[in-house]
Amino acid sequence: MTTTGRGGRRNNPYELTEESPVYVISVAAQLSGLHPQTLRQYDRLGLVSPDRTAGRGRRYSARDIEQLREVQRLSQDEGINLAGIKRIIELENEVRALRAQVAELTQAVEGAAVAMRQREAQVHASYRSELVPYRDVHRPSALVVWRPQPRDD
Repeated sequence: MTTTGRGGRRNNPYELTEESPVYVISVAAQLSGLHPQTLRQYDRLGLVSPDRTAGRGRRYSARDIEQLREVQRLSQDEGINLAGIKRIIELENEVRALRAQVAELTQAVEGAAVAMRQREAQVHASYRSELVPYRDVHRPSALVVWRPQPRDD
């Protein structure tokens, strides 16, 4: 059985990825260098959103750990407040989603262009062979007047 992980990708439930929620809060705190209470606070603020177990326990992924480290770096090294960090994360997620959409649309356009060229080739191949292209023959610009002949009845 496969499940859909974060980001909409289908995952084998036994395959570990960077998005697999495997770390309990104490391990995530150690790996990120933060206090568990700080992780809870970041979760409440929406800076990091770990998965939840059936018993509502938090499970952090490797991606969550990286995000915790980035939040800490922005806060301590760059002096950005938590509201600013939340906005940065939202914008980065939006950019990531837009890039994925652009890639998807680019692929669709390229597919449509290939289909159009194939259809155009089919149309050209269906032309009748006895048809020849029209060429305008240069004619002198003389004016010819037609006069009907009288009829002999």
